[in-house]
Amino acid sequence: MRQDERVTATRVIDDEGRQRVLAVLQATYQREKRWVADPESQFPSADLARDDLSWFVVDVRSRPIGMRVRPAGVVRVVYDPPVEAYAAYGFAPLDPSLTIEDMIRGSRIAEIGRFAVVPRFRRRLVVAAALMRAAAAETVSRGYTHYLTDVFEDDPHSPYGFHTRVMGFHPVATHEVGELACSSRRITMVLDLKAAYQRLKRRGNWMFRYLTSQWPDALHQRLVA
Repeated sequence: MRQDERVTATRVIDDEGRQRVLAVLQATYQREKRWVADPESQFPSADLARDDLSWFVVDVRSRPIGMRVRPAGVVRVVYDPPVEAYAAYGFAPLDPSLTIEDMIRGSRIAEIGRFAVVPRFRRRLVVAAALMRAAAAETVSRGYTHYLTDVFEDDPHSPYGFHTRVMGFHPVATHEVGELACSSRRITMVLDLKAAYQRLKRRGNWMFRYLTSQWPDALHQRLVA
């Protein structure tokens, strides 16, 4: 994929960034999907001080470069989430060979979610890729080994295809309830970060180059061995 200098992803560290996240969540989770009554509930200001989660926002600059900046997408990563609490959702396993309990015992888990792209930018794959690039760089640098996420089965804008075909997420279970106000069944998926890195590297495709071209050597070495 050609680099797009108009698309930038940053980690949110202040209230200005938080407001850009809330603008995306308001457009998608509140107005379009009706999954939340108030976007503030997803990112209260107190969360800016937390070290166990990160929000990333993608901004797109209009032409000519330097003109209006629009928040286009967001994603949240929660480090060491209380995975045991997922049991209360009533999992129905899809792959008996890979259980969440077994994964927990030998892995460092980060939950990636609240993945949202505003409608006008959904056809621009670089927005989703930029979110994953920013999130993956921080996750790997912190020493985490797996991503855990949920997607909605009936959501017409679900990232399921992107997550499975491009990134390599593996569906492991389904459940009927969760945090968001949606009646759709949830599909729980897992991504082994080292396996995904090595698979993308073997393919030599644009995603590997886009995700890792700016990584320092030390970050590559975490996933090579």
